[in-house]
Amino acid sequence: MSEQRALLILHGKQAQNEEVRAAVAAWREAGWDLGVRLTWEGGDAARLVDEALAAGYPTLIAGGGDGTLREVAEALALAGGTASLALLPLGTANDFARAAGIPLAPAEALSLLGIEARSIDLGEVDGQLFLNMATGGFGSKVTANTPEELKSLLGGAAYFLTGLRRFSEVRSAFGRFRGPDFSWEGDFLALGIGNGRQAGGGHVMCPQACIDDGLLDICIVPASQDLVGTLGTLLSGGILGLEAVSVSARLPWLEVEAPEGLDINLDGEPLEGHRLRFAARPGALRLHLPNISPLLGG
Repeated sequence: MSEQRALLILHGKQAQNEEVRAAVAAWREAGWDLGVRLTWEGGDAARLVDEALAAGYPTLIAGGGDGTLREVAEALALAGGTASLALLPLGTANDFARAAGIPLAPAEALSLLGIEARSIDLGEVDGQLFLNMATGGFGSKVTANTPEELKSLLGGAAYFLTGLRRFSEVRSAFGRFRGPDFSWEGDFLALGIGNGRQAGGGHVMCPQACIDDGLLDICIVPASQDLVGTLGTLLSGGILGLEAVSVSARLPWLEVEAPEGLDINLDGEPLEGHRLRFAARPGALRLHLPNISPLLGG
């Protein structure tokens, strides 16, 4: 087993989480040198990753929602080196953790420290890295416009409620998509570019995605005449039920051109552009995962 020393980079809102405190205390009692640092504002996660690596920590733990996990994973991958990452999912959706089979209870999530880290891929778009998924179209707007208060009150159901409230604002987007032996253009309602499988509180967009195959899974939901029916299916479970009409591919890279601009949600981080290039970055990170994680298999 590697050195029993790790640093937990914890979202500041979770500082008083009693389950997290108990789990950290238990691992300290078991002999681990487990430090804790809190984020407060943008840029803290990257700074704390740099400080942890400079201090020689062999393992980092990202504690928070999907956005915090992405920030820490990105900073660690960009820094290079051999340090591994464990995830302590504490958000509303926890989309990546759920798809990967990572326990949501803090004590059980930290138990993955005892499992050897595996090399996994990350996604990249115009210099930014993402752990889980990039979504565009109606789904990204729902995720971006769901209030934090509503998520705290209703959990994942908040995304569904926001989607229902924004039905009147729905319109399709036009895009051109190009990758190796792949091209498609037209009006679409939703787009998923997945390293993981689901986003927006359990909406499955890339059900076959793996995080160790060196590829990104692409799912495009074309605009249809049955707008209400298509959106209802997307909100209730994602692409499942729309496989017959969706466009899918598995590619090392994808270029997207949207003349009117395209709003992208990158693991909770908003991004907008007219021309975007997505690519898989194979083996970019060493992550502690269950041995039978559904996302492994490449």
